[in-house]
Amino acid sequence: MSTITGEEPDTGAADIDALQDEITAVSGWIPAIREEMAKVVVGQTYLIDRLIIGFLANGHVLLEGVPGLAKTTVIKAFASSIHGTFRRIQFTPDLLPSDIVGTLIYNQKTQEYSTRKGPIFANIILADEINRAPAKVQSALLEAMQEHQVTLGDTTYPLPEPFIVLATQNPIDQDGTYLLPEAQVDRFMLKVEVDYGTMEEEMRVLEIMGTSGARPVVNAVTDLPTMMHLRELCNRVYVDQQIKDYIVRLVFATRRSKELDPKLEGLIRYGASPRATINLVLAAKAHAFMEGRAYVTPLDVRRVAIDVLRHRLLRTYEAEAEDISSAQLVDWILEKVIVP
Repeated sequence: MSTITGEEPDTGAADIDALQDEITAVSGWIPAIREEMAKVVVGQTYLIDRLIIGFLANGHVLLEGVPGLAKTTVIKAFASSIHGTFRRIQFTPDLLPSDIVGTLIYNQKTQEYSTRKGPIFANIILADEINRAPAKVQSALLEAMQEHQVTLGDTTYPLPEPFIVLATQNPIDQDGTYLLPEAQVDRFMLKVEVDYGTMEEEMRVLEIMGTSGARPVVNAVTDLPTMMHLRELCNRVYVDQQIKDYIVRLVFATRRSKELDPKLEGLIRYGASPRATINLVLAAKAHAFMEGRAYVTPLDVRRVAIDVLRHRLLRTYEAEAEDISSAQLVDWILEKVIVP
């Protein structure tokens, strides 16, 4: 068995060695993206890495934080650094589904309908303040997120690949907001809570943005075909059977928490869905890839577990009354489940 820090699996498989060589050869792209984004984003390295993990694992990311923490800036910088098409959709209470996916326009002269595609047809979508739009809009977005397609009239249109939704929401402003449907929340691979930076980082922000007339420009350091190749390599990262067993036990522990630890009884109303199991594997593979490895260790799983599971646990009223967060519950489960 490997330790929590992870040792190379003794599989003896030549294809893992070959994959390791391929990953090593392309490993320079990840630092290049980070460095380019650092021109306009000070700190927030955790957030940047989670966006890259979401892209490599082909998963959507939900960002939660108060205004002014550079959530939108990070997303725009990421799109620019990989030369992907970017669209920002500002979610508001009066937004209509057609404002996102598009609509059919009737031409009286030709007596025919023509298709006007909406802003959803892009590689990277910023769904800004996603919880401000009503249920009909969320339903329109749901098909795009899950199926990577949009239906207009009788015709289904595939979305461009790669396609990823990066959504933001403000946790403190509840006026004019709606709770996201659980089915949609579950479609997000990761939920990242964005916090304030350090005093040194804020001073650096002041130096860059507050004293200079011209803001730095983020240039593309790679292109979409290269990023799709990185995604294909990431998908081939080796996952040992013991790691798969560990992931399944973690997810099942969210559903049977009182069997794991009596302290957790009455705190989790509903555990994580089977989609959490899939996303935990994919995110762990992406984390291993970013570390330059062709195999997943238990530490990779633990590093991404909170972001994969926190939004998939429904707390009981008792947990809310005791101010116990979903992240704390995931932490307790990680402490109790035996590591291979």
